Amino acid sequence: MAMDIILHIGAHRTASTSFQAYMRANAQELTRQGVGFWGPGRTRDGLFSGIIPANGSPRLARQARMAKGRIAISLDRAATNGMKTMIVSDENMIGAPRRNLKDTTLYRGAGERMARYLAAFGGEVTRIVLAVRAFDSYWPSVLAYGINRGHALPTPALLDAMTQQTRGWRDVITDLSCAAPGAEILVLPHETFGSMAERRLQIMAGDHVTPPTRQHRLWLNRAPDIRALRRALVLRGEDPALLGTQEGRYQPFDLTQTARLRELYQDDMFWLAGGADGLATLMTEQPRDQT
Repeated sequence: MAMDIILHIGAHRTASTSFQAYMRANAQELTRQGVGFWGPGRTRDGLFSGIIPANGSPRLARQARMAKGRIAISLDRAATNGMKTMIVSDENMIGAPRRNLKDTTLYRGAGERMARYLAAFGGEVTRIVLAVRAFDSYWPSVLAYGINRGHALPTPALLDAMTQQTRGWRDVITDLSCAAPGAEILVLPHETFGSMAERRLQIMAGDHVTPPTRQHRLWLNRAPDIRALRRALVLRGEDPALLGTQEGRYQPFDLTQTARLRELYQDDMFWLAGGADGLATLMTEQPRDQT
C-alpha cells in the first residue's frame, strides 16, 4: 500500500478543532487531490477502540488485534479509492488534558500510548505532527476549559505544582521518538501556525497537496474568558468572586509562576531550534517564495 500516513496528535489547546473543521470543510477538494482525512468523528466512533485498554478490560491483546484489523481495512479501502496521503487528526492519541491536570505535568505516558497507535497502524506511519504552545498560555487554557466543564477552580498548591515541575515538550518529543523511531516528527509552534490551517496542511502533506482556502481562518473551541467562567460558576451555584477582579483571558498564575513557565518553554524552543538532538524538526514560517 503506497500511502503516506500522517498522525496529527495535537496537542490539546493548539487549534486542533479548527484544523479538523477546515479539513472537513474541504474534504471534497482534498479527495480529488488524493488526500484522505480521519478526524475525531471517525477515530472515536469505534475505529480506535481497543488501542488504549480501558481499566479492567478483558482480552486486551484481542482488542488490539481487532483495532489493527479495522484500521488496515479502512486504509486499504482508502488506497483503493485513490488516496495517496492519509491525515489522521485526533489530539486524544497523545493523552487527555484532565490527566495532565491530575498529574500536574505534561502528557505522562505519551510514549507508551504512541507505541500502541504505531502498532495499530502496522508500523507504517510516515510522519507525526505535534503542535506545541507556550506554557503560560497552554495551562491557563486547559484550566479554563476544564472549569467551564465543571472542574473545580485550581488551588494555590496545584498552580505551584504545575510551575515547579520540569517536564516540557522536549520530554514529550523524546518519548514520541522512542515510540516511533521510523517516523519523522515535525513540531509546529502554536504561536506561529495556530490560525493558519492551510499552512499546517501544507507542512503535513508537503508537495502532495495544494491547500484549499475555504474556511481556513476558523477559530473554534476557544478557551472561555473570565466573563464566561463567572457565568459557569453562577450556574453551578458557586461564587463568581472566587475569580477575583481580573478581566479578559483567564490567567491564574502570578508573575513568578509565569516566569517559570516561560523559562521552561524557552528551554524547549532553544533545544528544538538547535536540532532537537536529531529527534524532531521545528517548523518555522518563511516567506511564501521560500517555501
